[in-house]
Amino acid sequence: MEVIGTVVTVLVVVAIFVLWNTLLIVPAREEVVKERLGKFSAVLTAGFHLLIPFIDRVAYRQERREQVIDIPPQSCITKDNIQVEVDGLVFLRVVDSYKASYGIANYQRASINLAQTTMRSEIGKLTLEQTFSERENINKSIVKEIDRASDPWGIKMLRYEIKNITPSPKVLETLEKQMEAERQKRAQITLAVADKEARINVSEGQRQEAINLSEGDRQRRINEAKGQSEEIALLATASATAITAIATAIRRPGGALAVKMEVLEQFIEEFGRILEASDVSVVPAQLATLQGFFEGIGEVARKLPARPNVTAPKSDSF
Repeated sequence: MEVIGTVVTVLVVVAIFVLWNTLLIVPAREEVVKERLGKFSAVLTAGFHLLIPFIDRVAYRQERREQVIDIPPQSCITKDNIQVEVDGLVFLRVVDSYKASYGIANYQRASINLAQTTMRSEIGKLTLEQTFSERENINKSIVKEIDRASDPWGIKMLRYEIKNITPSPKVLETLEKQMEAERQKRAQITLAVADKEARINVSEGQRQEAINLSEGDRQRRINEAKGQSEEIALLATASATAITAIATAIRRPGGALAVKMEVLEQFIEEFGRILEASDVSVVPAQLATLQGFFEGIGEVARKLPARPNVTAPKSDSF
């Protein structure tokens, strides 16, 4: 009985082993590479498959989903001889399970090494400042180079992303000083521009003020000149009218004598005012009373009757 039990147990184990190697269920996320007698037979996709025990076997299982591979940090030298550490992420997918199984031993490790070498090459073409500002171009260049080299491996490089670009501590200190100097420079430029604009505005205001004052002064002089011109014209017209009237009066009988008397009166009046205002007597002060003297003579002459001319008798000669 014990022998029969042992034989049954062995048969059950063998049956389970045969079934295990005969029945194959492939998940949707994978593809299975089947070998028959050590040679490639087929690529099994998702679903239920039957294998021939001891003849067929599952050689490789390939992940068909997008894979993310972390690229460890590595030292790179930029174009301006500055050492930086760069790390990143590679996004890839298996597109050909046969090539991924037989084209290369480990496509993940190969992708990491290829990404590192390509990244060093691309970083060496750029300066430190460009590595920070042109990350997108670096990513595109790395994807292009890796995708071209990885085509025989049956994988597709989807994208590459740089995570960190870390300069050395000394370089960081230098960059901080440079950034501080740049900020101070920009602040000084801003202040200088503001001061320049303020000076320009002040000068423009002063210029406009001077223009306005000059325009006002010019207009004032024009107005004064017009007023003086009109005044002179009026005075000239009045003087001409007066002179015309005087000339007409002079031509009348007795006009010349009246003019002479008017001139004499004005002379005497002005002479009297000069003597009164002067502290030094140049001529006798009694001349100031000549006006009354001449007025008296005029009155006497008008009152005296007219006399005929009398001829003086001739004296006898001795």
